[in-house]
Amino acid sequence: MIRPARPEDAAQILKFWNPLIRDTLVTFNPVEKTEAELRETIAAKPLAGHAFLVAEEDGQILGFASYGQFRAGPGYARAMEHTIILATAAHGRGIGRALMTAIEDDARAKGYHTMVAGVSGGNPQGRAFHAAIGYAEVGVIPESGWKFGRYWDLVLMQKVLA
Repeated sequence: MIRPARPEDAAQILKFWNPLIRDTLVTFNPVEKTEAELRETIAAKPLAGHAFLVAEEDGQILGFASYGQFRAGPGYARAMEHTIILATAAHGRGIGRALMTAIEDDARAKGYHTMVAGVSGGNPQGRAFHAAIGYAEVGVIPESGWKFGRYWDLVLMQKVLA
């Protein structure tokens, strides 16, 4: 079931998100999230007109997708950027596609025009996933991320929602 996240989901989400932050190139961020920080983020998204959705099965959170404005300022008010993170148990089950469909539908209904993915150059599975659901590679920012003692490219992918 896909549903809006609740602040009390934070602890379950962090069980699969923090290891990805710590141990992989899914994100360049090396700093693990705190439960208080994530609770705030979950509460703030709908207030800003954005979504933070989770996939839940038998009381377990298997993944989340959220989005927010791509860059600050009114010129970017219709361009969104998303985050999608899945627990290992959710891989290969269509849960990522379902979450992406749900946030894209939410963004489209709110009048947003485009969704951007910033994918680590060290995450070929992330690029393949986005390509499979209709995102086109629109640019690469070479050596813009730093993690594990070296620079990594940031691959920008985009899907027009209209």
